[in-house]
Amino acid sequence: MARETELLEEEKTKKAIDVDALDPETLEVEKLIDPEEVKEEPIEVPNYEEEIVKIIRGNSSPKLLKSKLEDYHDNSIADAMQLLKKSERQKLYRILDPETLGAIFEYVSKEDASIYINEMDLKKASKVISELEPDTAVEILRELEKGKRTLLIDSMESDVRKDIKVVASFDEDEIGSKMTTNCIIINDDLSISEAMDELVEQAKENDNISTIFVEDKDRAFVGAIDLKELIIAKKTMHLKDLIMTSFPYVYGHENIDDCIERLKDYSEGLIPVLDNNNRILGVITSQNLVEVVDEEMGEDYAKFAGLTAEEDLSEPLVESLKKRLPWLLILLCLGMFVSTVVGIFEGVIAGLPIIMAFQTLILDMSGNVGTQSLAVTIRVLMDENLTFKQKIDLFWKEVRVGFCNGLILASLSFIFLGLYIHFVKGRPWGQAYSISGCIGISLIVAMIISSTLGTLIPMFFKKIKVDPAVASGPLITTLNDLIAVVTYYGVSWILLINVLQLGRVV
Repeated sequence: MARETELLEEEKTKKAIDVDALDPETLEVEKLIDPEEVKEEPIEVPNYEEEIVKIIRGNSSPKLLKSKLEDYHDNSIADAMQLLKKSERQKLYRILDPETLGAIFEYVSKEDASIYINEMDLKKASKVISELEPDTAVEILRELEKGKRTLLIDSMESDVRKDIKVVASFDEDEIGSKMTTNCIIINDDLSISEAMDELVEQAKENDNISTIFVEDKDRAFVGAIDLKELIIAKKTMHLKDLIMTSFPYVYGHENIDDCIERLKDYSEGLIPVLDNNNRILGVITSQNLVEVVDEEMGEDYAKFAGLTAEEDLSEPLVESLKKRLPWLLILLCLGMFVSTVVGIFEGVIAGLPIIMAFQTLILDMSGNVGTQSLAVTIRVLMDENLTFKQKIDLFWKEVRVGFCNGLILASLSFIFLGLYIHFVKGRPWGQAYSISGCIGISLIVAMIISSTLGTLIPMFFKKIKVDPAVASGPLITTLNDLIAVVTYYGVSWILLINVLQLGRVV
């Protein structure tokens, strides 16, 4: 037996590898496949919408069709509905129950949802809307014809009708219009056991249970309790020991623009909405907050583009024209004024035509700098707690940025445009660098003024309680065109015509 053990040990020794004695290269794993021969296969992203459409258009029984659709997310079904014909959607309405349709409609745009609701019979439509979050239901109902809206509301149960009327009582620009009544509210005089029983009872109708809100005997908001804290709490503890009394909240009539930044500062999934008597009306969910921020960004983008409101792909031509024409008419008048100013310098252009070739350069750089300052300022002004000193610091910073950018670009323009004018345009060295120097000086002046305006204009609008985003791209660009024209031709008239006498005013 000892001999067998020795033989086994010798065999192991023969097979053992002295790692320290090996060259590092021998330790590399042998490559069996040439990496150049390996081609990455493109990942195929499944098209769930087309799959859903095929299922609905198939000949499966209603029970089997419903079972197949359960494998897909409500959002995918909502997207697929746009690809269906009216008759095919009506088939879907008949097969799916109101609760399932309600979950799908949470992902449908309010414009499409109003079309789909009109395709249903009144009874089914009323049940579907009753399954929606109150804020979603209100948005859809507002899109419907008044008579149909009244019939639908009258056919709903009283508690649903009450929730919808509460949300509908707020204007669209008030945060209360974005809330839902889907939340858990308990009284502060309950024991831990009673609070758990109340939670279980309310959870049958409300699924936003991550945070439990607490009110006193007068129904005034006291604070909130985290679900985990309530679950792990000992029965001997007092409920008031679990309440977070400094929990954030908003009032229903607060303007969305005024409280959006405050809401974003908290990572809470639910934030209570109170009435003027400090009673809980509902909550703003994280999903509501995302939608509100998205809407605000869409509105700001529309204003930056010179639109009076957002547009979508299905919008009629006449509606799009109504949104675009007002700003365009204002900008047309401003553009005509800019053209008039250019006409004043007609004699300067005639006396030294070459300067006309570089007008676009000044206009573009002035507009770009102004738009950059505008964007930065509007973003900073979203902070409602901004002090006067911080505004001054912002203004001074943008002026310095405009000056430094102008100095760098002016230096580059002076060098390279001088070479261009001499070699390409055939002008003498002195004249070439006089013109490029004039362009450089104009760039510095125009960019400083543009960055100043891009900062001051939104501050002015904010001061007079007007959304600073209305001082948007088209407006600031047109004003900057005016500045650039006056600066460029003014400097050219003073420096090139009067001082250096490179031309004469015709």
